[in-house]
Amino acid sequence: QVELVESGGGLVQAGDSLRLSCAASGRTANVWNVHSMGWFRQAPGKEREFVASINWNGAMTSYADSVKDRFTISRDNAKTTVYLQMNSLKPEDTATYYCAKSRQYGRTDYRTIEDYDYWGQGTQVTVSS
Repeated sequence: QVELVESGGGLVQAGDSLRLSCAASGRTANVWNVHSMGWFRQAPGKEREFVASINWNGAMTSYADSVKDRFTISRDNAKTTVYLQMNSLKPEDTATYYCAKSRQYGRTDYRTIEDYDYWGQGTQVTVSS
């Protein structure tokens, strides 16, 4: 069992930055340095959507077109933590943000909900115009 806890959300203005963190705990010893991690978001009334993913060692990342060049995903394997740096935030970035652990490993990016098996509880990001 792997537990994921997100933090760092809040209320900001358009153009501001936020950094989200996702700390993993539990039985991470055999999985953290192998599996990819991802960030998703879900706005009210909308489906959960892919935001970014990162492979086990941080060498490969993937982004949704809507956040490319504004968001950066990274990970610190020593701290079993993954981050999402969000710059130039827009009102349309308002959503609950979730981190997740990939179900499998070996590919460079995982972009669908079905690719992930453990999820955090989410952290709210609200961007005012």
